[in-house]
Amino acid sequence: MLVPARRRMRLEVWIVLGLSLGQSAVYSVVQLLDKMTRAPLAQGTSTLNRSQSTREYFDLTYQLLDIVFALVPVMLVLYFLTDHRQVAPGDAAGPGSAFRKLGFDFARPGKDALQGLGLAASIGIPSLGLYAAGRALGITTAIIPSGLDAYWWTVPVLVLSAIRHGIVEEVIVVGYLLDRFGKFGWSTPLAIAVSSLLRGSYHLYQGFGPFIGNAVMGVIFAWIYTRTKRVMPLVIAHALLDIVAFVGFSLFGKAVGLG
Repeated sequence: MLVPARRRMRLEVWIVLGLSLGQSAVYSVVQLLDKMTRAPLAQGTSTLNRSQSTREYFDLTYQLLDIVFALVPVMLVLYFLTDHRQVAPGDAAGPGSAFRKLGFDFARPGKDALQGLGLAASIGIPSLGLYAAGRALGITTAIIPSGLDAYWWTVPVLVLSAIRHGIVEEVIVVGYLLDRFGKFGWSTPLAIAVSSLLRGSYHLYQGFGPFIGNAVMGVIFAWIYTRTKRVMPLVIAHALLDIVAFVGFSLFGKAVGLG
């Protein structure tokens, strides 16, 4: 018996989320509960980009493996979104290509870069204010963007990590989910709301402030995507935000009393 297309697609979405950001959301909720039952959130700490070994080159290996394997669900999503009937062998940018469908390509590099830079600036500055407010209200943990030791490879790895986050989150949470939610027959506002709540939920381990901030960011990014049908500016903006946070903290955090 053939599984109806819509039911098969729902199963596909659950599999993708179970392998990627849905799994992160579940862990994030558990981590939040763990922190809240230990001490007030204001006393908690959330460390991103943790060191995984005290031995330099093993740590480097673990970091690179994490980045590579985190991109596998993105490859799966791109495979699911590709219309294989329209793609000739060797033609990754053909009419059925997922890269073209999502606008995840280099068709307009200048315009995408400018839009990404503008988005990063418009999101980044309010995010700092929201973080400060969350800390003052006691609903946000102290966030340490980088826990890596200072090696020659630390900054390149942090840049790669930031790019990884931009690709994984924007391709899956915006491009892929909005496509699938649309095929489920959901309205655009509902699709944007669910996508944005998911984005907020896998940041809950940092506290309620980051949940709110990332959910709002999700609404803005998803709304822009419904207008442009291009995920590349969102990837660029997200990567820039994380690069500034990760690398800035790694280079200057201790100097300004943040480390």
